[in-house]
Order: sequence, then structure tokens, then C-alpha cells
Amino acid sequence: MDIGVDLNPKNFNFIATRVYDSCGVNLDESKVEMLRSRLIPRLRELGFMTFKEYICFLENNYDDEEFKLVNSITTNFTSFFREKHHFDYMQEVLIPQWLKEKKDSKTIKIWSAGCSSGEEPYTIAMSLLNAMPQLEYWDVKILATDIDTNILNMAKKGEYNKEKVEDLDKALVKHWFKPSETKPDTHIQVSPKIQKMVHFRHLNFMHDWPMKGQFDLIFCRNVIIYFDKETQARIMKRFSEYQSSGAHLFIGHSESLHQMSETYKLIGKAMYQCVGGTHAKH
Repeated sequence: MDIGVDLNPKNFNFIATRVYDSCGVNLDESKVEMLRSRLIPRLRELGFMTFKEYICFLENNYDDEEFKLVNSITTNFTSFFREKHHFDYMQEVLIPQWLKEKKDSKTIKIWSAGCSSGEEPYTIAMSLLNAMPQLEYWDVKILATDIDTNILNMAKKGEYNKEKVEDLDKALVKHWFKPSETKPDTHIQVSPKIQKMVHFRHLNFMHDWPMKGQFDLIFCRNVIIYFDKETQARIMKRFSEYQSSGAHLFIGHSESLHQMSETYKLIGKAMYQCVGGTHAKH
């Protein structure tokens, strides 16, 4: 018998419910084959032939298995300077604005929510350094969070296949990357100056958010699409509690906050400005 052929509606709904309760990701019937392909390696690892065996295992070992289940179903496609117009807007509009409005406090806080393998927060760091020659005199914090513990470990290393930077400007690559010490022929390493600007943390949107203060800019791109409308609205409300009016939120090009949040107004392609934020009481 082929492995995992018994992913019938009952078994699928059991696993989908566990995923939803755990991290809020909504898996409908169209995701059956995706779930099957993502979990078959885990079944093999455990020595199971059927989802019935895996479900029995989940019922008795869920506290230990939860992270591995969630890690299996998360999607981690990203790239450097993905949706470049966001970074152009940050460099051309937001950074000049911050330089003027924050010249006294000299503090900037940015959150990459759903940072995946790290390309997004490292791109944020590069953009800041490129546009702010006096950055060493500023207190800049870039928080990068994700629910997938495996992908976070990869992001912290800052090491990528050279194919990841093939389409980037050669001068930028030469300036901000170096050959990998362990695999110099095939991999590159983000420079230490970039790495030390980014602080990676594990975060499940459905659990407590331990961050303090407020963020001038939040990137949450291609993340909320995996949640149902109720959960999306709840996440947007929580975001607004970590931003004051005038702060910005960037989402994915296929996502929209239309009729979802009254605290953000659309100002450009997948770009929003907070109009009802409140200072986080943390």
C-alpha cells in the first residue's frame, strides 16, 4: 500500500482543525493534496504508513509534535527585494520622512512579521544602510518573526545559494555579501553588519505577542492570506495596537484589507497607513 492514501475527509478535518487551533491557518478542502505532500515525509520519519496512525500519534503526543506539524504545513517562498516597490517607497518616501520627524529621538523600529528564511528583514537592513549614511548614530531595531522554527534557524545563519542573488545588482551583492566559509563555490553569506541589525524571534500570531513599544513600519506580506476573515481582522487589530497613527503596514500584492480593518487606509499598491493606532501597553 502506498504511504498516506487514507487522507479521507474525516482524517483531513482532524488535522486541519489541529492546525487551525494551533496557529490559525485555515486549511479548506482544496488543500488536501498540499497537506498530504507536506506530511508524507513526517509519516516516513515516524515509520507510519497511514494518516490514521499519525492521527493516533498526534492525539497522544501533541505537545511534542505541534511544532513539527506547523512547520510541515507553512509555506516559505521568498526572495531578496521581493515586491521591490515596497523597498523603493521605504527608501524614497519613508526614510526621508523619518530623518526629518525623528531627528531628535533617532529611533526606528521595523517588524518583519512572517520573515521566512530571512531575505525580507535582511533586505530591510540593506535598504536602511543604503539610504541612511549616518545610520550608526541611530537606534534602529529590525524584528523578524516566524512561526516555523526550522526556517528561523536557516534565517539566522544568513547563508543562501548563489542563485538567490543572481538577479540583484552586482555592486550591491559585492558590498553586502561574502562567499560562504563552508560552501564558497555555491553559497553566499550576508555580511555581519547586516546580520547584527536583525533580531529573529519565534512567534505564533495566536499566542501572546511579547514585543514592547510601537513599530514605524510592519511588513506582513503573503501571510494573512492563510487565515480566515475573522482571524485576519483580529491580527490587523493587534497590529494597530503596536503602531501609532501615521505608521505604515505593507502586505502581499494578492492581499487586501478592504472591509477588514478600519484602522488602516490604502495609500499605494499593498501599502497602508495606520489611522487608528494605539500605543501598545506593554
